[in-house]
Amino acid sequence: MASYLDFEKPVAELEARVEDLRALSEREDSPPIAEELSKLQAKATKALAEIYASLTPWQKTQVARHPQRPHCLDYVAGLIEDFTPLAGDRKFGEDEAMVCGLGRFRGQPVAVLGQEKGADTASRLKHNFGMVKPEGYRKAVRIMELADRFGLPVLSFVDTAGAFPGVEAEERGQAEAIARATEAALVLGTANVAVVIGEGGSGGALGIAACNVVLMLENAIYTVASPEASASILWRDSSRAQDAATNMKITAQDLLKFGIIDGIVTEPLGGAHREPEGAIRATGDAMEAALKRFAGLSAKAVRAAREEKFLAMGRKF
Repeated sequence: MASYLDFEKPVAELEARVEDLRALSEREDSPPIAEELSKLQAKATKALAEIYASLTPWQKTQVARHPQRPHCLDYVAGLIEDFTPLAGDRKFGEDEAMVCGLGRFRGQPVAVLGQEKGADTASRLKHNFGMVKPEGYRKAVRIMELADRFGLPVLSFVDTAGAFPGVEAEERGQAEAIARATEAALVLGTANVAVVIGEGGSGGALGIAACNVVLMLENAIYTVASPEASASILWRDSSRAQDAATNMKITAQDLLKFGIIDGIVTEPLGGAHREPEGAIRATGDAMEAALKRFAGLSAKAVRAAREEKFLAMGRKF
């Protein structure tokens, strides 16, 4: 069943009428209404296109958090063949919020990293809502070192509001674990590509996103802190999250302009949650194109390209 955001109410009303007409048309005694149904469907599509053509940063934040938006495991299922998950950091334990493993991406062996939020109550609890603990980042480091040893490109699917902020995470060295993961990504001798598929929050995202190429889905966000947290810090009022989202430049369009990301993956009309298969396919195409840029390059050249990319940020501003 479709879930509509507040700003999608005009579309919700039109699509409800479309469904009513469609149900009516399937009855044996239904009058000819095909033309009316077609016109109403076109009207709904037009309304959806107009709304999504002018989304505000806060509205994009809502789309990025949509409960029906495809998550990391959906992308893994749709893009990675023969995926073999690898668990544990070999120091403390397993973290279900960080998905790691090996597989084949369009015929090429790869290592995979990603944050999984979960799709229902049970899976969200299992994956801790995508908030990774230290052992998750240490697991990611282990997989990146494995990829470096065997010359495997690394694909990262970024989707987290931020690293887990609990006391136990701090006791186990959360900041150090994120720093080690970021370092591992930066010194990797094979190409790595990250895609922000929903939320890219703070260092929790950067730990697996310090890559040769960083892409974002059209309606994703990438930020130093969530709009709510930023509003609490700046104005001591989390209700001003909309103001924070507007002023922080967290959308893919702003970040591409500033040179923080390298490309935007176009989503199906109405967001990735309306057509997950199309969004996953487009993401795969963009990642494949990104990897081809580094085919045949030496480890030294791959590292140099990544270093230049990050050192260049902010130079022209």
